[in-house]
Amino acid sequence: MVLRSVVETGSIKAAAVHLGYTPSAVSQHVAALQRETGTALLERHGRGIRPTAAGRLLAEHARRVQADLAAAETALNDLRRGVSERLVVRYFSSAGAALVPPVVARFRERFPGVRVELRVGKGLAMAADPDGAADAEIVLAADLAGMPPGLRAVPLLEDPFVAVLPPDHPLAGNATVELGALRGEPWVDNEWPPGNCREAMLRGCGAAGFTPDFVVEAHDYAAAVAFVAAGLGVTLVPGLALRAISTEGVVCRPVERPTPTRQVYVVVKDQPPRPELAAFLELLREMA
Repeated sequence: MVLRSVVETGSIKAAAVHLGYTPSAVSQHVAALQRETGTALLERHGRGIRPTAAGRLLAEHARRVQADLAAAETALNDLRRGVSERLVVRYFSSAGAALVPPVVARFRERFPGVRVELRVGKGLAMAADPDGAADAEIVLAADLAGMPPGLRAVPLLEDPFVAVLPPDHPLAGNATVELGALRGEPWVDNEWPPGNCREAMLRGCGAAGFTPDFVVEAHDYAAAVAFVAAGLGVTLVPGLALRAISTEGVVCRPVERPTPTRQVYVVVKDQPPRPELAAFLELLREMA
């Protein structure tokens, strides 16, 4: 634990503060480890230190051991509380914020003996480990490319993008906004680094005959909406994402001709699901 803290914080002093030890105690612990292993674990680098290859290796093994011990402790606590099953679900951020919480709340009411673990996924994480711990993963259609055998994709919903405008925008009073009418506007990008949602927005604008002029880069939808509220441009945001963020200070209008849309799926292993997973999927489809 001590060596891992030194490696992750980058210094003896910072590790001591993090662990509540004195710097001398941390140094003595590292020196004892070096004697036991017979190799240098840290080396001088400028005015500081850095781990050697052996130090990084040992710190990584320590991380895994600590994770395994934490998992074992959690499993024991679950058994004491009568929780005997586990359901692991991966999701992308806007689905997690708007779709997953009410599903999990209802699921827990019906299956109090099942522990639900929610993990953020990027792309289709189950593709890299189809036999791993995840039981289901909520993804976008673009993530399904190259899906390996052994997995099955179940459609959940179509999620149309919505125009987000400053309240004084000339189109703010319209019931709907034609995408082509936003040609020549300053645009706020809403996904950085670029991903599937940005590509869907670009395809929609291309179909309307223009390329958006991005004047602001935003890391996420909430930041993009804040920039729009400040009058710095317009943007498109999936409707699912808008359900989970504040839209105060902006006007949101359906987009048409065309309507950029993203398709949301849930991926499961291609085998009969056990009862608790089948129930979770049914609740997910109902909520979608």
